[in-house]
Amino acid sequence: MKILLTGATGYIGKRLLPVLIEQGHQVICCVRDKNRFPAEGVYRHPNVSVLEIDFLKDIQSSGLSSSLSDFKNIDVAYYLIHSMSSNVKDFEKLEELSAKNFIKLVEQTSAKQIIYLGGITNEEKLSKHLASRKKVEEILSQSKIPLTTIRAGIIVGSGSASFEIIRDLVEKLPIMITPKWLNTKHQPIAIRNVLEYLTGVLLREETYNKSFDVGGPDVLSYREMLLQFAEVRGLKRIIITVPVMTPRLSSYWLYFVTATSYTLAVNLVNSMKVEIKAKDNTLEKMLGIKPISYREAVQLAFQKIEQNNVVSSWKDSLVSSYLDNSLLEHINVPTNGCFVDKREKEINISVEQVLENIWSIGGERGWYYADWLWHIRGFLDKLFGGVGLRRGRTNKNEIHTGDTLDFWRVLAADKQNKRLLLYAEMKLPGEAWLEFKIVEKNGKNYLQQTATFRPKGLLGRLYWYSVVPFHFFVFDGMARNIIKFKNLDHQTSEVL
Repeated sequence: MKILLTGATGYIGKRLLPVLIEQGHQVICCVRDKNRFPAEGVYRHPNVSVLEIDFLKDIQSSGLSSSLSDFKNIDVAYYLIHSMSSNVKDFEKLEELSAKNFIKLVEQTSAKQIIYLGGITNEEKLSKHLASRKKVEEILSQSKIPLTTIRAGIIVGSGSASFEIIRDLVEKLPIMITPKWLNTKHQPIAIRNVLEYLTGVLLREETYNKSFDVGGPDVLSYREMLLQFAEVRGLKRIIITVPVMTPRLSSYWLYFVTATSYTLAVNLVNSMKVEIKAKDNTLEKMLGIKPISYREAVQLAFQKIEQNNVVSSWKDSLVSSYLDNSLLEHINVPTNGCFVDKREKEINISVEQVLENIWSIGGERGWYYADWLWHIRGFLDKLFGGVGLRRGRTNKNEIHTGDTLDFWRVLAADKQNKRLLLYAEMKLPGEAWLEFKIVEKNGKNYLQQTATFRPKGLLGRLYWYSVVPFHFFVFDGMARNIIKFKNLDHQTSEVL
């Protein structure tokens, strides 16, 4: 079967692709920026191809439709695009535009079915986020191609937004003063079950032009989910709910305590106030799916985390940033009008070890020197509306183009050419890049570490000069320790 997969670099898309390949399908992955598409693992499978397309641009006027001859003979198209904008006010219109352009494209193909993953929308009063998903479903249903909609609530799995936010709250706060919406009932579902539903309906005519609510066996309040999560982790937690916490205060509470961006926190809070319970799940019996309990879903997620085998994370999505730019806009590091801090160190241990050290930077490993200063910078960034350091990294020693790395975004992760390029997503009066390269000169290997800052106006220049004294110690110490580390389990060596 030939399948068109949109949202291939998103949380669900990255999980679904390996399953489809394992089932023997050919998959065309639609991505907005092919530079974010990994070049290893399942993504190099002969049955995987890439189509770069931005559904926020008109398909006809772009001229793309005339060059799709190799992609027209598809059987099924998945629509897994959600919340493409980081702006709270305009994401509904952009999601509608994206859905309409998707229909324009798919109706030029031989597709027999569209499969859409939406949200459960059984309440009369919906959040903007859930209302937008319902509107997208209505748009997709207007296509001449039969639509199958899978409506899910909270998805529980390693790296999912809900899982990571609950994890942050439980692991960081022994006592929680929480808003009253924590008593709202929801029906969480394990990511494994979601994938079973998404693949189980492939070309099943009895699912055409129908929508199905799917959920796990448990109906729980957020408070119960937090407490059960704590029990699974062997933690004792006290939760006190108060009626005076407004949606705005709740959004700030999530923003400062968890790794979520403020934009996502607003959307989540608005959605969390709405009761989300599935209607009779006829699809469960039709496909013979065994629902996984919430507790078991949490346990399965931690098995993946402990094995360092997290396939995808919401944090790697652009929605985790207050920016919403293509990587192509920043891939070329500027030189004119920039401040540069360049360090070059001769490598006296194996190049492979240094390369592994570079590929393990950030997250739990830290930044090899004066981590407390990095944490202060992360706290200040969060204070001014940035992403801070809480996003960490998805895997301990693997990096892919497009991944997040604390408050950086990976622009290039080319292990073969020994180059890692990061772009700053922190709040700055300018733009910043951090690059690591291993080069050979006169028979010797060197680490080249380059920090580039392009200031915006006088404030940007003042900012650079104010942090130069810290750069002298931090960047030099970081480069020095990267070429020294021989123990991958070591966390942080020196401090100022």
